[in-house]
Amino acid sequence: MTMTKTQVLDLLKEHRNERGIEHWKKRGVKDSKLKSFGIGLTQLRKLAKQIGRDHKLALQLWASDYYDAKVLGLLIDEPKKVTREQAERQVEHLQGGYLAHVFSSCDATLAKTPFAFELATEWMNSKDPVRRRCGYGLLYELSKKKVKGMDDDYLLERITFIRDQIHEEEMWVCEAMNTALMGIGKRNQVLNEAAIAAAKAIGPVDIDYGEDNSCEPLDVLKHLTSPHVKKKFKST
Repeated sequence: MTMTKTQVLDLLKEHRNERGIEHWKKRGVKDSKLKSFGIGLTQLRKLAKQIGRDHKLALQLWASDYYDAKVLGLLIDEPKKVTREQAERQVEHLQGGYLAHVFSSCDATLAKTPFAFELATEWMNSKDPVRRRCGYGLLYELSKKKVKGMDDDYLLERITFIRDQIHEEEMWVCEAMNTALMGIGKRNQVLNEAAIAAAKAIGPVDIDYGEDNSCEPLDVLKHLTSPHVKKKFKST
């Protein structure tokens, strides 16, 4: 049965997390009217599955002034109904990039759209740092799939670009680049070796997570040389 926006907000109220709300008050977007029920992404994903995909409801939730509702809107949207125009509108309202990770990564709906690869390529070359961040977030998601045009030559070029440019980028774009490098390097043996070489050349990438001690910068080299990844390529 299709849910209404009111019903979804009631569902969010039922799952409100006081500790999460306090965390939001400390780390939420400054100078923003955005509120939060303090619900973590893992729980929001479960709620999204409970609600089901619904394009109309997704747009209504995106228009909400609750962070949690906006995240649900991104998670339940229908890939075939999302348009380029919608994506361009939404990227302009990511609260300074605060919603960028869920918008472009985290098994995002946007990465499932027919135009995701084209959009990623365009945004990675954008002058807007939020779009560049989202472009690399999409590249990470797409690295898990077989996408027309995204062959080894294309991805090797991306690895080289990331290696050469990452330390010239804004901090959150650096984080997205690092994540994309990890995703590309898990794709096959050739890309793994290239990504490992790039990660060694890049060295540590410092990300300031503020007071959130639970977050640490991604160790790309550790992921790309893990026993699981080595075993994966030995068996191919």
